[in-house]
Amino acid sequence: MPTPRVILSEAMALEVGGKEPWPTDVKLYQPYEVEQILLPDNASCLATQAYLKMSKLSYTVEPRSNAEFMSPSGKVPFIQCGAFVVSELEPIVSFVASKGISLTNDLDNGQKADMRAYMSLINNVLANAELFITWCDAPTYKQVTKPRYGSVFPWPLNHLLCWQKKSSVTKRLHVLGWANKSLDDVFHEVDLCCSALSERLASKNYFFGDKPTELDALVFGHLFTVLTTPLPNNQLAATIRGYRALVDLCKRIEHEYFELPSSS
Repeated sequence: MPTPRVILSEAMALEVGGKEPWPTDVKLYQPYEVEQILLPDNASCLATQAYLKMSKLSYTVEPRSNAEFMSPSGKVPFIQCGAFVVSELEPIVSFVASKGISLTNDLDNGQKADMRAYMSLINNVLANAELFITWCDAPTYKQVTKPRYGSVFPWPLNHLLCWQKKSSVTKRLHVLGWANKSLDDVFHEVDLCCSALSERLASKNYFFGDKPTELDALVFGHLFTVLTTPLPNNQLAATIRGYRALVDLCKRIEHEYFELPSSS
């Protein structure tokens, strides 16, 4: 748990950082996409990229084999913005907000509370499901996780780091009550989460109307990554595909923020 001094230092850094404009040379660090990145990290990185694009903030992706170990929190992605290094989506959102930039200015307090609740649901269900599939499902671990996670490191470091990561994730999932779930339990949890998200989205373009928020970015990051990542068991993606409104949301955000404009 962070000490009061660390929390105070972070708050002072945000206050100081907020006085500076958004630089043109912001870098977003993440693992290599083609050969290294895993499902949970890819979801987090894509959600953060979507948020920055929705906020119309420039950045350059900087892939690094050791991005996880460079990050101040040990998690990816992280951004380098001037003298500041900030990791993970929610702290990045807070850092951006300190500069007077927000996707939620039009929301009232009740809507902001709802948004935080749904973001918590995603972090507690989808993120944990991705960790479970990646590190606790034996076929996925053997065929995907182990070769990809260790691909950028020499032997025997590749085996050692993968073992350490698996042990760390398993302990975390055990504390959260996820380690002993079956695959069917995990898919059921994801189905309930998608049902709640789909009901909230209904027929709107985005969760709170015609403008996206960080909730839309977070949902896109997780769902789009699952839908486009080949795994030995495709039930996770099949569960999401059962909710047409959520799939359409992913397509809408991909088209609006990630597809390059066609040249005429």
